[in-house]
Amino acid sequence: MIRFEKRPQPSRLSSLATPLLAVMATMVFGGFLFAVLGKDPVQSIVTIFWEPLFGEFAFYYRPQLLIKGAPLVLIAIGLALGFKAGVWNIGAEGQYIMGAIFGAGVGLAFYPTESFWVFPLMILAGAFGGWMWATIPAILKVKFGTNEILVSLMLVYVAEQFLASMSLGLLKNPEGFGFPGSRNLQQYASAHNTDIIAGSGMHWGVVAALIAVIFAYVLLARHRLGFAIRVTGEAPRAARFGGVNPSRLILFCLGISGMLAGLAGMFEVSGPAGQITIDFNVGYGFTAIIVAFLGRLHPIGIMFAGLLMALTYIGGDIAQSQLQLPAAAIQVFQGMLLFFLLAFDLLTNYRVRIGSSEFPT
Repeated sequence: MIRFEKRPQPSRLSSLATPLLAVMATMVFGGFLFAVLGKDPVQSIVTIFWEPLFGEFAFYYRPQLLIKGAPLVLIAIGLALGFKAGVWNIGAEGQYIMGAIFGAGVGLAFYPTESFWVFPLMILAGAFGGWMWATIPAILKVKFGTNEILVSLMLVYVAEQFLASMSLGLLKNPEGFGFPGSRNLQQYASAHNTDIIAGSGMHWGVVAALIAVIFAYVLLARHRLGFAIRVTGEAPRAARFGGVNPSRLILFCLGISGMLAGLAGMFEVSGPAGQITIDFNVGYGFTAIIVAFLGRLHPIGIMFAGLLMALTYIGGDIAQSQLQLPAAAIQVFQGMLLFFLLAFDLLTNYRVRIGSSEFPT
């Protein structure tokens, strides 16, 4: 019989090495997956991880690391704060969508006004949209004891329907010849999240992600609230005895998580995506869960994990184009990261015992 026995003191070295081992295992088993699909496994792995950084067209792909990594880092930072406190927000994708809708809605409401204050208003609106959507499961949990995992996840599908409604209705481009989708915000200077340095990929969403990393690091390492978050996640009873208000902590963690996801959506719709469409959301809210755990719920780790995950997005697109790998295979490859990370985490915290079970008489 196979059973797991909790280790008295997990190895710190093993815990730190877990993300690296997960990446290596993903490469190995991902190679097997690509081989089954009839592709050269070594070439596939090299294409995904090497081409975007050092390939022939790396000068074009490198800025994409910042563009694709910024929303992942922003969302993952918010999720990590909640996860550390034992508050499980699985609905960041919905909050991302609502932030984009609110931000784009404000920008389009002032179209074609050309003024410096339009974009700051969009930032506030995007943050509010994500915060509002995350506050729904927070209030339901605090007032009625509902499960925030289920509620936040269900709200993703509500947000997707709301996105489709906006694309076909209120935010639909009146000059779009009947096609769904809003005006292109990239052609509206006051609402366009353009590169701060041309061609670098460094837009305001990247700046916001860096600020979020610094904010989260200082909060967790230096602030009393960060201490309350860590204690609540590690020892809930001790936190209650220490005077931590669980209701306020739930509202804060879900609220800040939704706000950052909403900002990610706003920066995306006003920059790389450019417009509200039915298929605007690409799964950043769910992928950010992998980023949060791959970064060990630590702000600096999340920053590097976000860049790594962005690399798999870009490399995956190259592999699809050059090697004709199916998109589903790339998604499975990304999912392997979380699977192996959780598996190695389990082995770090538990010993595997093989033998007959013993039951007291």
